[in-house]
Amino acid sequence: MIRSYEDFDCFKLSKALYPELVLVTREFPSDQRHLKDQVCRSANAIHSDIAEGYGRTNNDFKNYLTRALGSCNETKSHLTDAMAVKATDKEKLQHLIDQYTIVGKQLYRLREKWH
Repeated sequence: MIRSYEDFDCFKLSKALYPELVLVTREFPSDQRHLKDQVCRSANAIHSDIAEGYGRTNNDFKNYLTRALGSCNETKSHLTDAMAVKATDKEKLQHLIDQYTIVGKQLYRLREKWH
């Protein structure tokens, strides 16, 4: 049963991934700090939008889920950019990309099923 935004799997996973992502971005070279800032902001927006939208009208919440999905896609794009410029270990970045792909699927399903 859903009693709070904290009960959604997409919230739990995106919130749990955020500290991991921050630790990985600390390994980015100093000349990639703009990429670090962008990926951290977009990743933080995922669970923030879920929390902010929950409790609003059904249509508003669906809009916030759409925004969260956009932020998830943006996060994955930044992570692939980091991989392209070899900002840090490829396997760590791929793991994050894979996990954010799961978050995106969870968000999509939740948005489709929401009243």
